Amino acid sequence: MALTAPKSIENRWDGASVADADELGALVYRSNLLAGDRSVVNFGGGNTSVKVRLPDHTGRETSVLWVKGSGSDLATIAAAGFAGLRLDEILPLRERDEMSDEQMVAYLARCQLDPAMPRPSIETLLHAFTPAPHVDHTHPDAIGAIVGAVDGERLAQECFGGDAIWIPYIRPGFALSKLVADALAENPAAKLVLLAKHGLVTWGATAAESYADTLDAINRAAAFVAECSHAAPFGGPARSPIAEQRRLDLLAEVLPALRGALGIDGPRVLQVDLSPAVVEFVCGRDARELSQVGAACPDHLVHTKRCPVWVSFDPDRDDAAALRERAIEAVHAFQEREQAHFERYRGDGDRLLDPSARVVLIEGVGLVSVGRTLKAARLARDLYHRAIAVMRGARALGGFVSLSDEESFAIEYWPLELYKLSLAPPPREFQGVVALITGSAGGIGSATAHAFAAEGGYVVVTDIDGEGAAKDAAAIGDAAVAVTADVTDEASIVAAFRDAVLAFGGVDIVVSNAGIASSAPITETTLAMWDHNHDILARGYFIVAREAARTLIDQGTGGSIVFIGSKNALAPGKGAAAYSAAKAAELHLARCLAEELGAHGIRVNTVNPDAVLEGSRIWDSAWREERARAYGIDADELEDFYRERTTLKVNVLPADIVAAILFFCSPRRAGKSTGNILNVDGGVALAYPR
Repeated sequence: MALTAPKSIENRWDGASVADADELGALVYRSNLLAGDRSVVNFGGGNTSVKVRLPDHTGRETSVLWVKGSGSDLATIAAAGFAGLRLDEILPLRERDEMSDEQMVAYLARCQLDPAMPRPSIETLLHAFTPAPHVDHTHPDAIGAIVGAVDGERLAQECFGGDAIWIPYIRPGFALSKLVADALAENPAAKLVLLAKHGLVTWGATAAESYADTLDAINRAAAFVAECSHAAPFGGPARSPIAEQRRLDLLAEVLPALRGALGIDGPRVLQVDLSPAVVEFVCGRDARELSQVGAACPDHLVHTKRCPVWVSFDPDRDDAAALRERAIEAVHAFQEREQAHFERYRGDGDRLLDPSARVVLIEGVGLVSVGRTLKAARLARDLYHRAIAVMRGARALGGFVSLSDEESFAIEYWPLELYKLSLAPPPREFQGVVALITGSAGGIGSATAHAFAAEGGYVVVTDIDGEGAAKDAAAIGDAAVAVTADVTDEASIVAAFRDAVLAFGGVDIVVSNAGIASSAPITETTLAMWDHNHDILARGYFIVAREAARTLIDQGTGGSIVFIGSKNALAPGKGAAAYSAAKAAELHLARCLAEELGAHGIRVNTVNPDAVLEGSRIWDSAWREERARAYGIDADELEDFYRERTTLKVNVLPADIVAAILFFCSPRRAGKSTGNILNVDGGVALAYPR
């Protein structure tokens, strides 16, 4: 059996699903169906269309081209994601000799049925000039292997014969559309168009026929690649894969420093991929050379850049420290090359985009994808899977080729491509920031985790109650992972930070919130009670802070540690000596750490709440009864008691504490604050800092 065969695609068209749909509805269905398989349509890539007759706003019947709107994804696109244009106003453009991108965009905007519709696809003219009613433009892996092969035109002839038209590479736009239209006019019997270094164009008389023709072209290409593939993928293995546990151990030690090197202008989210396809590639003899040829498809460039960072690693000679050093050097060298690349090809008005890598390949270990958001990191990862599949097939056909550096720059800095990125919402305050929060299965911790996620951050929800942590993380979604952790157990906290690193690449913020409280007169305070309070509130905070410092220092980008203290750290708590003394120790530890870690840009501050009853597990325990007894009141009077003793006559809520935490964690708002205390207690005179 062939070792490098792309998979064939099953026809999943269900006529009943579109029996009552109009042409636009059938277009939506066809688009979703095609992009439901990412080996056919990349995320955000490809475009589809249909030509219909519809009444315009005056009631006159007119020819309309429905085409994908720029920046949408065919897998999830709905009717509102398509732009409708008056086709009769577009077709005369075929007679022009040239048309700039700016002229094309302005012209098409005037052809839209409704100005409120999305901007039409960059390749709208290609769809308009192709005479068939239904047109699909995709980037399938199997087709990519042919159009990305060294001798692609000859291979295309062998595979498709006279059914295919070969178009040499040219950037999408007017010139490419006119070239395809002229070729189709000269070859009316053709069934498909192959765009060199790019993708596939197919068409049909009906939506179902267009879909089937796309699949037929893909499956013919897949069968051809399989028939031509006899050698081991990627030149065969240069080495055996490293055992998975060792790979994870290496990554856990390397990722924080790697993340710091990548985040030259803000935090990045990293995603680890140790899947079989990736491991096979990074162990291949030809993988390093193949990875540096260029992008497998122009659509990848904005998300993966021209090439990944390749980090050489010999498991028989190198340890984690050597890998860490080599990875940092490779990232910095990549950034320098990107800056030089920009300077070489820049035009008037061009502004350097982020010069950091989107994909890092570690020989024998795996892939690390990079993004300002989790979505971006996962997109880079998924697109590189497509690149691996294309390189696998192209190498089997004789060699892989890509765009030249100049062609790549023309795509990456193309205003029409950058327009898609401009559609993304503006970044929120904590975009890309990773926060580890202890005791976050309820109360203040849970509210803090949700607040960070709402502001674009990613949270590691840790709690001794693993089930509660998992439930809270699930409520947040992809932006959170849950870790069972006991702050009194050193190994547990070391493992929690390791899990955070493997989940997101590192940590920027640590909120030490895990707590307990007990109340008893000094004569009834047992040694066990004393030790239990100090184990969690002093020893536990020390362990968490130490591991936080180790990760943040290794990352090298500063950071913030926030202790959740208590009014009792400053004011004596009647009948709560064990708790109050432990909180005072915690407060002083924070001040010591602020002094020690400041040289690394790590800020350490303390928020002192008081009587936060809402959602609190502590206040749902015996602590409520004990504190009420200490004040000589009933437990149900406690909330009123605490409110009335404050200067402001208010109750303190979890949201009030969260606001203080976010303040200290924000470089914009508190970037020059460390060693500070912020009381959020409604005003308790005895606790005024002095």
